Amino acid sequence: MSGPDASLTVSVVICVYTEDRWEDILAAVASVRAQSHPARETLLVVDHNEALRERLLKEYKEREDVRVLANAGPRGLSAGRNTGIAASRGEVIAFLDDDAVAERDWLRHFAEGYADPAVIAVGGRTVPIWASGRRPVWFPEEFEWVVGCTYRGLPPGRVRVRNVLGGNASFRREAFDAAGGFATGIGRDGDKRPLGCEETELCIRLSRARPDAVLLIDDRAVIHHRVPEVREHFAYFRARAYAEGLSKALVARSVGADKGLESERRYATRVLPAGVLRGLRDAVLARPGGAGRAGAIVAGVLTAAGGYAVGSVRARRGGASFSVAPVEGGAHG
Repeated sequence: MSGPDASLTVSVVICVYTEDRWEDILAAVASVRAQSHPARETLLVVDHNEALRERLLKEYKEREDVRVLANAGPRGLSAGRNTGIAASRGEVIAFLDDDAVAERDWLRHFAEGYADPAVIAVGGRTVPIWASGRRPVWFPEEFEWVVGCTYRGLPPGRVRVRNVLGGNASFRREAFDAAGGFATGIGRDGDKRPLGCEETELCIRLSRARPDAVLLIDDRAVIHHRVPEVREHFAYFRARAYAEGLSKALVARSVGADKGLESERRYATRVLPAGVLRGLRDAVLARPGGAGRAGAIVAGVLTAAGGYAVGSVRARRGGASFSVAPVEGGAHG
């Protein structure tokens, strides 16, 4: 694959919702403004928080490359992303979490992927910044998706994947023309239950609309994601695993269990058993946390399965729903 196209224009969307992350937001924007492949613009989409929107408007009033917008849809991450997509002007739209910073060549590696016209989405690698300074000894690397990071079991290098991971991802604009935007009602909504999977559902829907499309992850496109202290505890681990099960049930309802759970089956039958065995081996060798990691993997699987079962029942009864709307606008040029 050839090098990046220097003329490729990239809009970066950062969805924000709380002033508690003020310093993180400033750091995220600064990391985008320092890219070796310059972003055309950074769009800060504020999720129904007028005080935060006004404060950001004042902060960036002198910066023409930073635009502050209000979420034009219902509360939640999906509608915020859709607002950013509709307002963006780039050929590619990249997404960065509001509590993450991108390495200097993040967008350059994304642009390199798009040198192939068949590529319609490129994701990257997300590395945790633990509040305590290190991963808790009981926390399995196989479950780092719980804290929004790249987990053990994903293939290394630049590889074709079913879906990219939402906090570190990019899409050609035409992806949203073909498949619509992110589904509302499936992902995060402020401080409510930590749901997810909206990017998984979108990527599967995109692959159905464009069977020839290629989706990649390039592990050189690195961001560093802050993990707050509250997420280092087993209570959050369990809550996030349960919510993932609920979300996967919605995805399966949307795209069918075959596609919706294809990657998860491989993960559950190959990656996780190996992780349990590794933990048990470490326990036998008296290495710290081995038994805890093995136990956490088992607990995580059972909790996610419980969430999936509950979510499936709710979906059948019509008690859980989400919607996909076309993304209007997009001032590409």
